[in-house]
Amino acid sequence: MENFIVSARKYRPQNFDSVIGQTSITNTLKNAVSKNQIAHAYLFCGPRGIGKTTCARIFAKTINCQNPGNNIEACNECESCKSFNESRSYNIHELDAASNNSVDDIRSLIDQVRVPPQVGKYSTYIIDEVHMLSASAFNAFLKTLEEPPAHAIFILATTEKHKILPTILSRCQIFDFNRIKSEDIVAHLAYVAKQENVNIEIESLNIIAQKADGAMRDALSIFDQMVSFAGKEILYKTVLENLNVLDYDYYFRLTKNFIQHDISSSLMIYNEILSKGFDGHNFVNGLSNHFRDLLVCKDKVTLPLLEIGASVRDRYFEQTGNCSIEFLYKALDICSLADINFKSSKNQRLHVELTLVKLCMLTKPANETGEKKKIEKKYEKEEPLSKSLAIVNNGKTKYKPTTPSINGIINGKLSSATKQQETDQSQSLANKKKQEKQIEVFSIEELMENWLRFAEMMRKEKPRMATTLKASNPVIKDDFVIEIEMSNKVQEDDFNLMIKADLANFLRQELKNDNLKIVTFVPETNKEKALYTDEDKYKYLSEKNPNINKLKQRLNLDFE
Repeated sequence: MENFIVSARKYRPQNFDSVIGQTSITNTLKNAVSKNQIAHAYLFCGPRGIGKTTCARIFAKTINCQNPGNNIEACNECESCKSFNESRSYNIHELDAASNNSVDDIRSLIDQVRVPPQVGKYSTYIIDEVHMLSASAFNAFLKTLEEPPAHAIFILATTEKHKILPTILSRCQIFDFNRIKSEDIVAHLAYVAKQENVNIEIESLNIIAQKADGAMRDALSIFDQMVSFAGKEILYKTVLENLNVLDYDYYFRLTKNFIQHDISSSLMIYNEILSKGFDGHNFVNGLSNHFRDLLVCKDKVTLPLLEIGASVRDRYFEQTGNCSIEFLYKALDICSLADINFKSSKNQRLHVELTLVKLCMLTKPANETGEKKKIEKKYEKEEPLSKSLAIVNNGKTKYKPTTPSINGIINGKLSSATKQQETDQSQSLANKKKQEKQIEVFSIEELMENWLRFAEMMRKEKPRMATTLKASNPVIKDDFVIEIEMSNKVQEDDFNLMIKADLANFLRQELKNDNLKIVTFVPETNKEKALYTDEDKYKYLSEKNPNINKLKQRLNLDFE
């Protein structure tokens, strides 16, 4: 029985031209070889499964090739290339820093570096996951990395460049690898499927590419998984079930319900999704991505950001025509809040269902919500038309009924006298409202009493803001302006966004002063000394106590 080789190894690129999605990097490396400008140390960094180690091996193979072609590719015929292809080359050494991260391991490597190559010009040392080296190992490696023997070339690979010491970074040429585009992954998967005689739809390959999130190795692993499950005939439905991915159709149906403000159908679709075993949190994230894709379709400039198959693209264009930009903005905001608060919710199903209800209410017709309330409010405030004309008699105000003609009502017209009466009535109501405006003087004791009352009301709903209120010392300025000092800009922004308006309305009502205003400020000294990030706090503390810096280095600590 023939040994099975996974696709990620079987179809691993063997030359620069076959590397996918990293054209700028491969061209730079080829130019370095052609111009004989080979550096002694390189750092390849980027996400997993995008070709860092593969490019390092190809580069190591190419610089030792005895007969490179005109396109600066290894010939695969000389002794150096053959030994590399057969995994018996002594010119290429690979070290896994995840399991060889001590000072002794680095010292052993340094001793090995001194030995010149027997075949070829260079000895290449590929150190994978180099960020896993300890601080002591990095320090032991510095001198050799800076001034290695002429035959030694180091290629360091890492997924976490920020964990590498700056002294190491400064000694390397740094290449940042990119996530591979979905269309490039789909094209390569289609090639692999053809080579393996596997029938699979392009839409299924798109699902695999999205699940891989820019990593070619992950995409090939998922492809192998599908072949193991379904054989040589892989259906779209099979891919969705096996990868636990929701079909696009669910999101299209839900969005249609949101536009039609159909709450019942939306809840039933979500129930169907749960009954199939899908997670509510993943559903919310998928819905957010759907709204994001609809928003991307709104503008031709952003269309390249749409990473979906051609068969689904038309449905997106069709549905985005029925969605306003305002609706998509608000829908994304609602889904974002649902995502943030999902894990902290005690009833997660209800949390998602409430999100669906909110999305349905976004498109509620105006005559059923805002306009209806406006009309009701108007008729509550207005005086009856029969009382529109006032007559003063014996010091008392009486009202003379004025009835419009039936023809006027039918034709939608009122007499000039009636129109004048409505105008006089509006002016009278406006003057009356102006006269009724409350502007009572209040003391600091009355202010603080109501201030703390409001803080207590906020204690359960917004405990952080309640603490801020209790700790603050409001000052009454001219024209009933309440001034509050904030510790920093972040606190000020939170206060203004979360409770400023509610607090002002509460105080106006309780203190019977409609002119009351609240203003906030952050002292200049606080702006300079505000510590927003962990790095800022560490720097501040280390300046106070230098021993903290020594402790950090000794324990090899870093910021998360």
